[in-house]
Amino acid sequence: MNGSRQLAGPHARRSASVGIALAATAALLLSGCADSSAQDDGEAGGGEEAEDAAGAYPASIETEFGEVTIEQAPERVVALGWGDAELALDLGVEPVGASDWLGFEDPEGIGPWVENTYTESPEMLGTLELSYEAVAALEPDLILDVRSSGDQERYDRLSSIAPTVGVAPEGANYLTEPEEQVRMIAAALGQPEAGEEMLAEQEEAFAAVAQENPDWEGQSMTVATRTAEGWGAYTEADGRVGFLENLGFEQNPEIAELGGEDEFSVNISDEQLELLDADLLVGFPIFIEESEITEDEGWMSIPAVQDGRDLVITGDLANAFSLGTPEAQIYALEELAPEIEETVAP
Repeated sequence: MNGSRQLAGPHARRSASVGIALAATAALLLSGCADSSAQDDGEAGGGEEAEDAAGAYPASIETEFGEVTIEQAPERVVALGWGDAELALDLGVEPVGASDWLGFEDPEGIGPWVENTYTESPEMLGTLELSYEAVAALEPDLILDVRSSGDQERYDRLSSIAPTVGVAPEGANYLTEPEEQVRMIAAALGQPEAGEEMLAEQEEAFAAVAQENPDWEGQSMTVATRTAEGWGAYTEADGRVGFLENLGFEQNPEIAELGGEDEFSVNISDEQLELLDADLLVGFPIFIEESEITEDEGWMSIPAVQDGRDLVITGDLANAFSLGTPEAQIYALEELAPEIEETVAP
């Protein structure tokens, strides 16, 4: 089978066993999170959940910038990091301000997999070019900037506005691990147990798919991308690679050798594209047309592409694969698992 297989979203070819396992896990994930309809003016919900959250304060969170202590449940949260707003929503807290790093079609900056959506639209804020005045105007009592650059000046300016939960220790340059991100935000919002439930349900979903596909164990994989500036590949420090490792795949050793401990991606020149070759090659475009990958002569010359062992993903699926939050991971897993099964079939 020759040529790139392109995936833009939901796919009908899905094994019954995978679908049932993932549907059950997704139901558990969603039932373990707070209902956004219980919120009022950005507070963390009512009833028993609010009482449990109140009992979790004061909360102390270790960050790259030291320990941050939150004395009481926040009422006005601004979520600026990669996926921070979605995690707050999953926990029943509506940010009054949020950043959209992936350019979602939804004007509120969330994907279609998010169950707890906004009842009142947040103020959409910048990402790399952030207006601190706009943040301050929202009068936040907590700022989440957990999966972010970890830039000291950025943190100093944010923390002068309100208590700020920055990147995890050694998590600068967007290297806060997704599991750490969940735990830090859940703790900051007074719901550490809910955070652990979310992670456990995600782990169960991956374990179910991996168990059904033991032949994936030990096969090599590469996660690659192309932007207007050129080609790149992700390292083991990035959650996209971790996604496939959780299914039994192993990082392409040639890419692994190129990446440093503080890099989540490496640049690949046109002359180096054969380094992307692996048992499974997953690629996606970033703010360019997918044809700039699928019709590129260098890409088409990679053995994995010639043998049909590649997947090119776009749209909501690429965003879910990239985001790393539990709901997004389960959505991407449900869509990708049957396609991977076909692609690497003996």
